Amino acid sequence: MPEFTHLHLHSQYSLLDGAIRLSDLFSTVKKFGMSSVALTDHGNMYGMVDFYKKAKESGVKPIFGCETYVSATDRFDKTERKNYHLILLARNQEGYHNLQYLNSMGFLEGFYYHPRIDKKLLKERSAGLYGLSACLGGEVAQTLMKAGYDKAKEVALEYRDLFEPGAYHLEIQPNGLADQEKVNEAWRRMSRETGIPLVATGDCHYVNRSDARAHEILMCIQQGKTINDEKRLVHNTDAYYIQSPDEFNQYFKDIPEALENTVKIAKSCNVELDLGKTYLPTYKVPDGFDLDSYVRKVAADGLERRFAEQTALGAKFDPDQYRERLKRELDVICKMGFPGYFLIVWDFINYAKEQGIPVGPGRGSGAGSIVAYAMRITDLDPIPYNLLFERFLNPERVSMPDFDVDFCMNRRDEVIKYVTEKYGKSNVGQIVTMHQLKARGVIRDIARVMAIPYADADKVAKLVPEPVQGKAPTIVEALEQEPKLRELYADEKGPYKELIDHARALEGLNRHAGMHAAGIVIGEKPLWEYVPCSRGPDGEIVTQFAKDEVEQAGLVKFDFLGLKTLTVIDITLRLVKRERPDFDINAIPLDDKGVYEMIAHGDTTGVFQLESSGFKELLKKLKPDCFEDIIAAGALYRPGPLEG
Repeated sequence: MPEFTHLHLHSQYSLLDGAIRLSDLFSTVKKFGMSSVALTDHGNMYGMVDFYKKAKESGVKPIFGCETYVSATDRFDKTERKNYHLILLARNQEGYHNLQYLNSMGFLEGFYYHPRIDKKLLKERSAGLYGLSACLGGEVAQTLMKAGYDKAKEVALEYRDLFEPGAYHLEIQPNGLADQEKVNEAWRRMSRETGIPLVATGDCHYVNRSDARAHEILMCIQQGKTINDEKRLVHNTDAYYIQSPDEFNQYFKDIPEALENTVKIAKSCNVELDLGKTYLPTYKVPDGFDLDSYVRKVAADGLERRFAEQTALGAKFDPDQYRERLKRELDVICKMGFPGYFLIVWDFINYAKEQGIPVGPGRGSGAGSIVAYAMRITDLDPIPYNLLFERFLNPERVSMPDFDVDFCMNRRDEVIKYVTEKYGKSNVGQIVTMHQLKARGVIRDIARVMAIPYADADKVAKLVPEPVQGKAPTIVEALEQEPKLRELYADEKGPYKELIDHARALEGLNRHAGMHAAGIVIGEKPLWEYVPCSRGPDGEIVTQFAKDEVEQAGLVKFDFLGLKTLTVIDITLRLVKRERPDFDINAIPLDDKGVYEMIAHGDTTGVFQLESSGFKELLKKLKPDCFEDIIAAGALYRPGPLEG
């Protein structure tokens, strides 16, 4: 009996269409004794790092692919919406690089309802790629059904010639649809006449046959339709599940070569993702310097300016202690290869300050660096508060430094524009985030599909308990915790059992892609050379890998946080300076009794990180009367200490 590998499969990253969680995928594949599997999400590569890591953990070989959209005209034509599906699989590193490029250009150049490529681009970038004719939405299948066999054969030969010899295959599928059976029969004949090999695929969208109804509901959410809407797109089959090799052998027992070809393709697809390296853009230093010597100069000069300022304020300090700490930190920074990172951050913060854009004084572990203080990346002197540099950067635990940089929320975009112009429009981008179907939201979404009145749906959704410290309970947890929800679920006659069952099946799947609120990545080359890219709502480049995955792929994240507090302070300062032009906010003492009395009363609305109701209660109990007390309160009001 021939072996078999799934080469056409849609995961949770085929947004609101794929219902296969990657954790379920690998357990299912292993259960069937398969040693490899492909991921071919609709038009994107969002899940590649997640897929790769889970595959490695499971001992299953990952095959990287995509069901791409090929424009009926060319990718720049935004008048013709028509496009065709085509499966691309990466055979080697060159193929993966080409797949990444094609996928990125689909978004950046060809996007029109879908991210589209065209045949011209495919011809230029087909090296190292397999092409499969795809489902009934493929151009060869569409041509067969609309223009007949001979025309379809011409199109198939055209596609064959876009790829390297032997790389293009005709897909046959066991879904039982009448049109698919016609296609399967035509492809058998076409394969004999042209030599284009057959390959059996499942076009998997969900794990088990029993998940077909939940998947149908998911597609209704995507289309904004109810389950009763006759105009909605419907598959009319429950066969898009992960079928076993036995089922494929039974269905295609007369053409074993179609199954054998899946294994041939799988064995020849050998791609490893190069994770764990770091690709920093080159910061251009003045003539006569390298990165190490220039960061030392900027930091040393900056420290001397800090000394002059402290002396003018009458402060007492030991300059030798500061210089010794500065040298020690710089030695570590240079040894770990991060002077360029410090210079990049210093440069855009310096630009912001020169433009009068309010910048935060610094927070997080970066506040423990005297180098950051000297370079004015932060405005916090770590020495009086015994802050440790090692929390920020430690040779024993090699990881990228990460400054949280706050800007006035109204002018943050000016700094991003500066960075984009400095390093190149193609080299700077935002970072994708995946928004998921959470318990309350998915209940409301499914209720709309099932035409359950909003008031009833809202009643059920609100029975899911509120998040605790940002962690929302799952529907299973909600059923355990809330008797009224269990009561509704137990009612076999009402619609709620079905609603909750579907919600449990779809909960946690990806709903839509968004953009990270603060993260920006900067590359030495165009970002699509490192990771697949998409396009944001305002035309900006957005990486298809989320925050953790984009860093694992080697790009460095810089946080540009837009902070309302800075905007409020800036407006306040301008108003104050109308009456007191010489007012200096940095000269305000840290021992003003009136301020501590306000804080001790919990009167902290608008005070950054002190304004939540829980923090106000803590301040009322603690009654801080010095700055160190506020530091302690901030350290205590964290998930770890609170849970302990």
